[in-house]
Amino acid sequence: MRKLLLASTAVAFGAGAAAADDITFGVLLGFTGPIESVTPHMADSAEMAWQEINDAGGLLDGQMIGWTRADSTCLDASAAQAAAERLISSDGAVAIMGADCSGVTMAVLQNVAMSAGVPMISPSATSPAFTTTDSNGLFFRTSPSDARQGAVLAGIAMDRGFDTVAVTYTNNDYGAGFANSFIENFEAAGGTVTISVPHEDARGDYSAEVGTLASAGGDALVILGYTDGGGAMLRTAWELGAFDQFFIGDGMFGQELIEATGEAIEGTVGTLPGVEGPGADAFAALGEANNVVTDSSFTGESYDAAALLALAIEAAGEATPEGIAANILNVANAPGEEILPGELARGLEILREGGEINYIGATDVDLVGPGEAAGNFREYVVEDGQFVTVRFH
Repeated sequence: MRKLLLASTAVAFGAGAAAADDITFGVLLGFTGPIESVTPHMADSAEMAWQEINDAGGLLDGQMIGWTRADSTCLDASAAQAAAERLISSDGAVAIMGADCSGVTMAVLQNVAMSAGVPMISPSATSPAFTTTDSNGLFFRTSPSDARQGAVLAGIAMDRGFDTVAVTYTNNDYGAGFANSFIENFEAAGGTVTISVPHEDARGDYSAEVGTLASAGGDALVILGYTDGGGAMLRTAWELGAFDQFFIGDGMFGQELIEATGEAIEGTVGTLPGVEGPGADAFAALGEANNVVTDSSFTGESYDAAALLALAIEAAGEATPEGIAANILNVANAPGEEILPGELARGLEILREGGEINYIGATDVDLVGPGEAAGNFREYVVEDGQFVTVRFH
């Protein structure tokens, strides 16, 4: 069954989580903290994959998947590590779907998962640092690195005629890595960054930071943060008349941002990992059928992370951390029959018969090695209170 390691009461997913914990996965996400408005959608998407498998008869001749939610907080590394330790030692999780924010994910990987030998697939830890981190083959991610997203966003700003910008970023590994990539690529393309200022999350007043940014000037403000703090920064900058054009990254995407910022966000341009095509369409349809919000940050990546963990167990023939880690790349990449969202039962059957699969999933999964996903990005603009897709990169 699904359990939730929070002070709040657990709410079961859909028609019910697994009836027995034959195989347990951990869901380690920031249910409190700066991204708490989007993580429930991520968790629901991951659990939708496991429920799909349970409804089809489970893994390894009928073993049901169970899962436990735990709170990474997104920011508090000590709390995230303690939560991960409980998932592994108390709940018996054989793998973790998570964590989310890059800083806590790195802390959990290096201080908990590696010593325990438990694999992790993060749907949203996008720091470039993971590309070169030696995890002993235990860390994977279904979201692409911010090294590429920074280049994409910089190119979009230049293409739209904004060659002088101010930058603010959330003061952690995610924000710093994203900002460094954006600035490097923007300046290499001939742009000017007037100032780069970190900001803390969950502050009530950002007028001082906005004042500093406004004094430096710029034709637009680039905000690389999260829905809550970054959204408050955007609204403050607009209300004070400091900036009227904004560029944002993946951490701020979500309906909650539009609701929090109102007319201030009109015309804002952003990037988000995403693709178009049969996989994305199938995922959207699956979410609609199960009352799961899929048009939010990293929901497709969460479904894919959960699916890969389960498929790796079937490929290994055993529900062990070692078997999972050794088979993730095998089920994620060619050769093999392509598997889309809603087709997990077919993928399991192919594996049981000794065949190979190439899991495409919701996001055109392409894992180029432990710690790195190729990935694509969606460019969007906010028009009339809606996220409108411009193109894919």
